[in-house]
Order: sequence, then C-alpha cells, then structure tokens
Amino acid sequence: MEVSDAKRAAEAEAIRRKLIPLDDYRSLLNGKELFSDWVMVDQPMIDTFADATHDHQFIHVDPERARTETPFGGTIAHGFLTLSLLSTLAFDALPGVHGTRMGMNYGFDKVRFMSAVKSGMRVRGKFQLVGLTARRVSVQSSWNVAIEIEGSVTPALMAHWITLAVVDPDDVG
Repeated sequence: MEVSDAKRAAEAEAIRRKLIPLDDYRSLLNGKELFSDWVMVDQPMIDTFADATHDHQFIHVDPERARTETPFGGTIAHGFLTLSLLSTLAFDALPGVHGTRMGMNYGFDKVRFMSAVKSGMRVRGKFQLVGLTARRVSVQSSWNVAIEIEGSVTPALMAHWITLAVVDPDDVG
C-alpha cells in the first residue's frame, strides 16, 4: 500500500496545526483525559497485520474456525495490532510541542491486554499526561493510556507510554 504525496502533506499540515507552546503543553500534566475518534478494527486490517507480522494463527484470520473453536465468537485482533494503533489514536487526540521535528516511541511500562478486540469493533484511545521532562533538544512525555472498545466497560489494553519529541531548541514556543 502506497501513501500518496497529498496524504503525507495533509498529515504534516494536521500535525503543524496541533502544535502548542511548551507552557500550554505543560498545563496538560495530570489534567483532563484526552480521547481520539473511534477507529474500526475490521478483518482486512487484521489480515494485513497478520501478513506483516507472519502471525496467521486461526483466532485472527479464520472467521469460521474462530467462531466455532474460541470463546470470542469470531476472529480477534492481535494484541500487538491493538497496541500499534496507539500511534494513530494519539495523532488524532494529542497536541504536540511547538518546534517538534519528529516524535518517537521511547518505551512502554505495564502493558496489559485486558479484553480482546473482535473483528468489526471500534476502538478509541484515552490519554492522560502524567509526566514531562523538557530538555534543550527534546521533550519526554509519559502517558497513562487505554484503548477502549465501544460498548465495553473493560478496555482492550492499558499501559504507561513514554514518548520523545525531538525539538528545535530555537523554535520551542
């Protein structure tokens, strides 16, 4: 699957419009939870992830067998697929720091897969900034995150996510 230049340009513009001064970003610390839009996790997404990771276990890719041989009643998303959705969910929900040149995953603590995401369900991200370390060329953020399943009390996963924004020290607002 190729991403068009127009899509890349639109994504870059969306990121640019969501950048806020560092002091405003700091005000998010231990503040309100931020939510992404809902994202559909369908069978084609699951199949594509299975191909990318070479994980074709029947619980993910064989709807009939998963319906009859699992307690889920059908196929489920890979746990790592669900975890990997955090990037797009965060892109939708979270602002960045003005002057950011690139963002990176720094790591995770306490990742817990709480509930399976069945094919055809929608999920969204819930984020709360709980730690922040600003340096001359970077901003490290610590987030309590959950991926919620529409209509379910139990989230698909919960984790502590640490991200790193590399910033231009002359452009941090």
